[in-house]
Amino acid sequence: MNEFDLIQSYFNWEITDPSIELGVGDDAALFNLNPGHQLVTSTDTLVEGIHFFKDTSPSDIAYKSLAVNLSDIAAMGAIAKCYTLSLTLPKLDKKWLEQFSSSLKESSKLFHVNLIGGDTTKGPLNITITMMGSIEIDSSIKRSGAREGDDIYVTGDLGSAALCLKKIKEGDKPSQIELNSLNKPIPRLELGSALRNLASSCIDVSDGLEQDLSHILRASNVGAIIDTNKLPLGASVNNYVKDTNDWSMPLCGGDDYELCFTAGQSMRDKISALAESLETRVTRIGTINSQKELEVIGFSGVRSSYQHF
Repeated sequence: MNEFDLIQSYFNWEITDPSIELGVGDDAALFNLNPGHQLVTSTDTLVEGIHFFKDTSPSDIAYKSLAVNLSDIAAMGAIAKCYTLSLTLPKLDKKWLEQFSSSLKESSKLFHVNLIGGDTTKGPLNITITMMGSIEIDSSIKRSGAREGDDIYVTGDLGSAALCLKKIKEGDKPSQIELNSLNKPIPRLELGSALRNLASSCIDVSDGLEQDLSHILRASNVGAIIDTNKLPLGASVNNYVKDTNDWSMPLCGGDDYELCFTAGQSMRDKISALAESLETRVTRIGTINSQKELEVIGFSGVRSSYQHF
């Protein structure tokens, strides 16, 4: 089986979006944007041994590769549309490809996105997805919009994926809930798009809340104060913190893929109603101020969020 047979066999699915004129199989894809809209695009690479373990199932690798890119689109308040896939494989493994492509196809249907092209090559296992979406001009949620007095929110729970990773590295067996947090994050697409007229800034929490919130602060030229006692924790992380008093797990642990956003205090009721309508946990954890630094109440330890280099 050559490269073109591989693509035809595993990654040439029916296009369901009528605005996509040409997808997999040509030199490039063609798709249309509605008038008055901008293209939103984001790229993430997942590498074996860095972003997933060697024994991680092909199904989970496919899902997570798609989900982490969708999380970036959600953080901008955009609507996800289509994506390209660059797949580097150490060898041609039909069983692995069948599981990977089946999960990727199923996940694409779940999140209403279409695969429109990409590349395959031989080498150490890694997956690069470039996600594309659209948004009305001048309506995207940027990191630079936070203002003094704004509330700071975060979706979902924090730290479960990092705790799962810690357990695996230490030879402990994580729970299925913890494994799902690490391998099957939920991109907050519906909430993200609904925040366009509510949030002043937004970022997805991929490298740790402390580091990613700091990106908002730098881009907005502001500071913030957050309270560890207000951080949303799942049961296992809550127990871990009680036993160790180690808040670095929910503060600095990566792979949450939740949204951290800011909004004016006048938006509190609307955000509460939105969270209830979408049945999504949204927690107010602090306030933006003018101090140009991040103050964390209840934690004085070393902040060691994930660094790529």
